[in-house]
Amino acid sequence: MAYKLHKEVDQGEVIGLSLGVPEVDAYLKFLKHRCRPNTWKSYGHDLQVFLNTVQKPVSEVMPADIFAFIQQQWDGPGHEDNRPPHPRSCLSAKTVKRRLSAISGFYEYLRVCGDTPLKANPVPRGLTTRGTLWGNRLRNNVVTPLIRVPKPLPRPLDSEEISSFLNSLSTHRDKAMVLLMLLGGLRKSEVLGLALEDVDFGQHIVVIRDGKGGQRRIVAVANAALEEVLLYLKHERPRGPSPQLFLVLKGRRRGQPLRVRGLDMVIEYHRKVAGTPGIQCHRFRHTCLTWLRQSGMSLEALQIQAGHKSLTSTGVYLHLCPRELREEYLRVSDLLGPQRKEKAENE
Repeated sequence: MAYKLHKEVDQGEVIGLSLGVPEVDAYLKFLKHRCRPNTWKSYGHDLQVFLNTVQKPVSEVMPADIFAFIQQQWDGPGHEDNRPPHPRSCLSAKTVKRRLSAISGFYEYLRVCGDTPLKANPVPRGLTTRGTLWGNRLRNNVVTPLIRVPKPLPRPLDSEEISSFLNSLSTHRDKAMVLLMLLGGLRKSEVLGLALEDVDFGQHIVVIRDGKGGQRRIVAVANAALEEVLLYLKHERPRGPSPQLFLVLKGRRRGQPLRVRGLDMVIEYHRKVAGTPGIQCHRFRHTCLTWLRQSGMSLEALQIQAGHKSLTSTGVYLHLCPRELREEYLRVSDLLGPQRKEKAENE
C-alpha cells in the first residue's frame, strides 16, 4: 500500500497534514502547534517515507525494521539486485537522522498517549559499546548514536557580497529585515515573528517572544537596523489592525503578515539581481555572530544574543576567529608543561 501525505491549504498556507493512518494523523495534529511549520511538514514527509518503506502496521514495527530502514536510506532502491541507486535516494546523514527523530517521536507519542500503548519504542537510542575507564572506574552503558552527523563550521559572508546585495534592495522593509539578521543575528522566523511592540528604539533592543525551542530572549540591535525599521514604519508599512511588524506591501495580501515564503522570494530575487548566489538568510546570522566574536564579545554573551541552549553551539564561532583563539592560547601558554613547574618554583 502506498501512503501519500495530504496537505490542507488555506490562502496558500498549510493548515493540516494527514496520511490516512489514524495514529500518524493524530501525531501530526499533536505536533502542529509544538514545532516550527517547516519541521512539522518535514516530519509528515518523513513518516510517509518510513511507512512506504517498511510496509507494516505501525504497531508491528520492530528494531530490525528501523535498521533496515536506515540501510535503505543509505543505499537507495535497487541496491539488493545490484542496480545503481537513484541519486535522490542517497541522503545526507543529517536528513537520515531527522527521519529517525520523526519516527522516534511518533512511537514515543504512541507509547505514552496511544489508544493501544506500546511497551517500548522500536527506535534504539543508540548502540551500547564496551565500558570505558573513567576516574579509575569502569563505566558501562556507553552509547554511541545510530547516525553520526558531521558538524561543519558556519560560512560567514564577505563584505563585497553583503554590499552588493544590500545595494540591490529597493524598500526599507527589505533592508530592515536583512539588517536585523545581519546586525542582530536573528533567524528569519524570528524576524517575521516580530510584533510592533517588540521593538524598543530607546534601548536598542528587540524582544524575541518565540525563538527556536520556544525560547524568549532580548537581543541588542545596531542603530543602522533600527533606522531602517523606522523608515519602513514611516513611509511604507500599510495601515491596518495587524500587530505584526513586517507586512506585505502590495497585491491582494497587502497589509497581511509577511510569510516565510515571501521573505524567501525577496532573497531569491535580489540574489539574482545582485549576482550574489551565496546569499542566504542563515548566513546573515552566521556573519553577525562571527563579527561579534571577532569584536571581543564573550561566548556567554554571544550565546544569549544567538539564543543557543548550549554553549557548545556558540563555540563554533570561536573556531571561526583564529586570531582570537591564538591570542587566548598565547595568554596562558607560559603555564603549559614544564614552564608551569618552573614558574611555580620561581614564585
